[in-house]
Amino acid sequence: MDKTLLLSFLLLMFPGLAPTDSQWVLEESTLTYHVSHPLHQTDGVTHAAKGKGVCHAGQCDFLIAVPVKSFDSGDSNRDLHMIQVVRGGQFPMIAVRTRLPEDASSSAILLADLEVQFAGQTVQYKQIAFQHVVKGADTLITGTIPLTLTDFKIDPPSLLALPVKNEIPVRVEMKWREM
Repeated sequence: MDKTLLLSFLLLMFPGLAPTDSQWVLEESTLTYHVSHPLHQTDGVTHAAKGKGVCHAGQCDFLIAVPVKSFDSGDSNRDLHMIQVVRGGQFPMIAVRTRLPEDASSSAILLADLEVQFAGQTVQYKQIAFQHVVKGADTLITGTIPLTLTDFKIDPPSLLALPVKNEIPVRVEMKWREM
């Protein structure tokens, strides 16, 4: 019997010998973007993000996705204009990917390298700090992604000939659960 067949047989007979993989699901989320204009401040909020994570061989890969149209600023005209400005009809989803070491969960602060796909562009953000708290079976992650309009080649919209600021930080509050 060759070694591969023997190993396969042992893993089937004794599943505890197999390397452990874990999977995570995003249970709840609140994502809030902030736009600053000389005449007013605006926040858009969504709770529609979906996410999953898979850990294998010491690494965890996470994907979070949210529809552009799910953000609500409290003004439907402004929200429709936002979708136009960020090319939401052509690129309807925002996706964020990150890879973390599996042992990162032992730290109160996670430093994550993020890949953000938004408005037809992909941008890398390095060493973004997130607070990490475990409460029972839940893992809570909070932090801010420092997005800018120019990162995604978005022309700043203006009101009364005054453009919004380039910075559009996105506050992230997520509750993850291991499956």
